[in-house]
Amino acid sequence: MALLPSLLLALVVFSCGPGGSLGCDRPPNHVLLSRENVELLRRMSRISSSLCLEDRKDFRFPRATEDGSEVREAQAISVLHEMLQQTFNLFFTEHSAAAWNSTLLDQLLQALHRQLEALDPCLVREMGKEGSALAMQGPTLALKRYFQGIRLYLKEKRYSDCAWEVVRLEVMRAFSSTRLLLERLRNKNRDVESP
Repeated sequence: MALLPSLLLALVVFSCGPGGSLGCDRPPNHVLLSRENVELLRRMSRISSSLCLEDRKDFRFPRATEDGSEVREAQAISVLHEMLQQTFNLFFTEHSAAAWNSTLLDQLLQALHRQLEALDPCLVREMGKEGSALAMQGPTLALKRYFQGIRLYLKEKRYSDCAWEVVRLEVMRAFSSTRLLLERLRNKNRDVESP
């Protein structure tokens, strides 16, 4: 199997550079890549979400990750990496393989893998500056707990089709929230850099 994509691609497809915001430069086509990730997740839908209303759950996406109030610039890279890695881990399982169209799942996993590889140099650079404790702080740790809750939910629901549908929608929402975080941080950086 390959790897998995999402709206976080906007930050995940970074390449390190001295002048880029968040410590890395984004490729100009990040919006298209983000749309590709969301589109893949959208296309993965196998059943109507209206059939799964009883299975809905509020997974409580970490507020600090969503609004950026507690996320420093260096932490944003760690948060993005964690989001991609956790999403990849979630969909790179036997249970996931049984639930989704294998072609679409492979495309998603491949895209996530490419994004993680592109973000790795940025993460290494930021971790060198901030120390390895960065990955275990506030927003990143909250994201780990968030995905642990999703995994527990799937297990409790015995990896049912409706449970996977609820999770698919939740991951799409999480990617959108993370993309918004990145945009807010970029705008904040522009405001600081402006005379």
